[in-house]
Amino acid sequence: MSDSLNASEAPQPATTPAPPGTGEEGVRHVPGVSVRHTRAKGEPRFPDGPKADPAGSHFERRIRSFQPRRSRVTAGQADALQRLWPKWGLDIDGQSVVDLAELFGNDNPVVLEIGFGMGEATAQMAAGDPGTNILAVDVHTPGQGNLLNLADHHGIGNVRVGNGDAIILLREMLEPDALDGLRVYFPDPWPKKRHHKRRLIQPEFLSLAATRLRPGALLHCATDWEPYAEQMLEVLTAHPDFENTATDGGFAPRPEFRPLTRFEGQGLDKGHVVNDLLFSRVQR
Repeated sequence: MSDSLNASEAPQPATTPAPPGTGEEGVRHVPGVSVRHTRAKGEPRFPDGPKADPAGSHFERRIRSFQPRRSRVTAGQADALQRLWPKWGLDIDGQSVVDLAELFGNDNPVVLEIGFGMGEATAQMAAGDPGTNILAVDVHTPGQGNLLNLADHHGIGNVRVGNGDAIILLREMLEPDALDGLRVYFPDPWPKKRHHKRRLIQPEFLSLAATRLRPGALLHCATDWEPYAEQMLEVLTAHPDFENTATDGGFAPRPEFRPLTRFEGQGLDKGHVVNDLLFSRVQR
């Protein structure tokens, strides 16, 4: 990203103590170097951080649109997860309804972002619109730590990080009409035909999302996979709860509030086409 909100400028601690009982107490970690703890069987990776599977076996097994990635975590990300998760993190366990005003400490509008990668774009959008709260959900542990680190470093107080399945969050943990917006940027396109059933933007998902979006709320999708963009447009256009904000009924120009990420810029340099879709929740 061209903005200053990026991972390389976020602070890295000189040392990151290993969680008690890991056998690495007192070990010095070099900033930016991946952290690997030796843990006893069943011991959580980050005792004060996100749970590995917050919903556990409480809910039905189903085809998911995501795959958890437990890749290496840097010292700075690990430090942020340990320090900030109790304050700014939310494990999606499906066991209780979230009071969004309590979660954010205010009554500002809340936008749900599903899948945020390493969090640079999320941090930039939050910094650019401090009057809007962003509940950003992902299952990628390094990205969760990186977003927390960025928010802490830049003094961004309107971001909360959700860990787990966004479907469970929408269905079990949010009140009707709780959200003022929903963002799905560059979801996994599942390009193989036999995997299309795993794509997130499907009629069933839209029906669920519509119950949690207030009338007039904006559903904003973006993808660089053209076949998926065409499917998104078809499914959204056919859904009775959503209306295309593009007057021609097609794709929309990238709005200024959605940052151009480094990943997206590299794709554009290679000739990829990025399509934005902006649909509003209609009044029933």
